[in-house]
Amino acid sequence: MEDDYKALIQGAYSSWLEGRGFRPRRGQREMIAYVTRALSGERPRLCVIEAGTGTGKTAAYCLAVIPLAQALGLRVLISTATVALQEQVVFGDLPDLQAHTDLDFDFALAKGRRRYVCLKRLDERRYGDGAQESLLEVPEPQDVPTYQRMYAAFEQGDWNGELDTWDEGVRPRAWSAVTTDHRGCTHNRCGFFGVCPFYQARREAEEARVVVANHDLVLADLGLGGGVILPPPEETILVVDEAHHIADKAREHLTARARLRGTRDWLEQVETTVGTCAQHFSRPGELVELASSLAVDTAVATGLIRDLDDLAGQLDFDRAWEERANCRFVLGRVPGEIADVCDPLSGSLGSLTERLATFQGYLEEVSKGERNWPNGYLAEDWLGPAGQLAGRAEEAASLFRDYASGTDGGVDGRLMARWVTRLRFENDADLEFVSAPLQPGETLREQLWERCYGALCTSGTMRALGSFDRFLEKSGLPDASSRHFIPSPFDYPRLASFNVPAMRSDPRDAQAHTEEISELIPELLELEPSALALFSSWRQFRDVVAALPARIRDRCRLQDEGSKQALLTAHRSAVDAGEPSYILGLASFAEGVDLPHEYCRHVIIAKLPFAAPDNPVEQAFAEWLESQGRAPFFEVALPEAALRLVQACGRLIRHEEDRGRITLLDRRIVTLRYGRSILESLPPYRLEIGSRAD
Repeated sequence: MEDDYKALIQGAYSSWLEGRGFRPRRGQREMIAYVTRALSGERPRLCVIEAGTGTGKTAAYCLAVIPLAQALGLRVLISTATVALQEQVVFGDLPDLQAHTDLDFDFALAKGRRRYVCLKRLDERRYGDGAQESLLEVPEPQDVPTYQRMYAAFEQGDWNGELDTWDEGVRPRAWSAVTTDHRGCTHNRCGFFGVCPFYQARREAEEARVVVANHDLVLADLGLGGGVILPPPEETILVVDEAHHIADKAREHLTARARLRGTRDWLEQVETTVGTCAQHFSRPGELVELASSLAVDTAVATGLIRDLDDLAGQLDFDRAWEERANCRFVLGRVPGEIADVCDPLSGSLGSLTERLATFQGYLEEVSKGERNWPNGYLAEDWLGPAGQLAGRAEEAASLFRDYASGTDGGVDGRLMARWVTRLRFENDADLEFVSAPLQPGETLREQLWERCYGALCTSGTMRALGSFDRFLEKSGLPDASSRHFIPSPFDYPRLASFNVPAMRSDPRDAQAHTEEISELIPELLELEPSALALFSSWRQFRDVVAALPARIRDRCRLQDEGSKQALLTAHRSAVDAGEPSYILGLASFAEGVDLPHEYCRHVIIAKLPFAAPDNPVEQAFAEWLESQGRAPFFEVALPEAALRLVQACGRLIRHEEDRGRITLLDRRIVTLRYGRSILESLPPYRLEIGSRAD
């Protein structure tokens, strides 16, 4: 069998090259060979590959993995960090392989439930005044015409119900009102189940041999046990593209939050919802009794939250008068007096969760005709809200349970960061309790790497300071994973220069550095007709923008002036018209922004992209490393900054035809000892280092 699928891979690659008129690329051949060898051997069958820009990694991993999976009777799950890359694979790469090879496979796009419209909610919202028996709030008047056009377009077959294919655009709040999560969905009891866009996409994904998802959906599926929405890990060869995001995405999914005021408001909603429901069904005895028990639970929980609010309000927050301030608990250890309140609070919320699950069960029985209540036909309308209430209670109970057991820092041996954020609003304030795992890779290892048949993790930037060690630690991959670096085929010394100009200031003196950047930026921007300038903080970004001369400011597209897509579109239009155009933004523009050829001739980076010093998770992890006698700066901060710098520089050269320059306004890269290691981790740009200014 091994010779058969290797011959199939080789034949498919040759056919694809011939069909596209391409010449074989050394890096692409190497990647196909590495993937095939790693995933066809003995466990752990885990492969990590950093493939430089221009390798053609998507075609390489598809040509290796799809034939292998077919030979082994497995399915392929490709996961990306962004919807944009997900769609590129589905609408570009996979159809291209089908057209130019003999590989016989079908594929499907899988997205999270909230990317699809809920037709039941849309139907209720499109009336403007709300359905008579609906639990939904009356929609905003400006959104009603959009809802009506959506419903008409779906009915006529002109729209598939997916957010990303709705060309008009829709306000995020308006969209959230017509979508739902698994708790708010009534599944096959919904009158729209047969034509539901989400379930239609899910049925296609269930049948396809190749499924293209994103990291958020993969992690959500694992949270449900795995194999619920996506193929079971045990039956899957997994490809994690843009894999440098997977650990941070996992932490986001595993982070629990609860706002005290928001929880109190929600508890009032529980009483109102169940009481109103009892009225609609003519007050059946079991529901009246349940509503009374729920009232007791909510009263107890509300009182405990007030006590917790009083205690937490006395904590030592890091910024006395700012709108947002944190109090982080050292090594994740919750003070005893707070844990003592969280313990009964978690118990009260746990009891509430059970009663709400009972409430949901009653409604399900009524909707099926197994329980006889007056006006039983309304039960379906209440199932979704009941599920969401139960889910919210369960999440809050879990968070406060974590705090109750967190006096020694960990829970079940896992390291946690815990902090309270104080939020000030115009006329009010709230306290948010947060708990986040320091090592999300432990969960990935248990739920993903140890379960899947085999996995490839790949990206253009995975190594930090030339090593995969940091990536392996963050993502929970074992040391036995095979690791390979495939350099970019681009001739970087010819294509780009890396410039560090003469400067007086040091970024550690924020005011002096900002003032000097404000002097330099206008001249630097005008060196090329297009540029991307990246800043590490909003404060510096805004101060520099405020100091720009009018002639320069008029040519700038600023991150805080609209959506990323709208800004990029305006920039490209200006460049196409022969006008100078410069994009100024923060870290989110340092990755996933494709500005080839004339659209970006100059990347300007304000300073080395070290993580913000006030990030509670980064602070907690550094604190834990120090407690173990380790050096957080050299083990974490420096490698992460080097990786982010590589990503930012990578915005310049995306194709062989690209040319340009990179300017770093931070002389630490040449004056401090660690700077050389960062320089050596960059592609071999042509270095131009200015003499230090007096």
